[in-house]
Amino acid sequence: MQARSVPKKPTNLTLDQGLLAEARSFGVNLSQAAEAGLRSAVREAKAAAWLRENADALETSNRWVAGHGLPLEKYRPF
Repeated sequence: MQARSVPKKPTNLTLDQGLLAEARSFGVNLSQAAEAGLRSAVREAKAAAWLRENADALETSNRWVAGHGLPLEKYRPF
């Protein structure tokens, strides 16, 4: 499977000198590593934002289930 080509933008970063030297000594591709780390950070930020934005609905649902049980409980095989 071939990865889709996406536009790239040159970016300046400020990094820990020791970490940078160590990464280079192991042949780490800095662009790929930075992109992977940034992708992970964005995924975590989106998940945290979703939880904040939906906290009221989740609390309401949890309260309802605590008081009434699961709607289809009698059909659960476990």
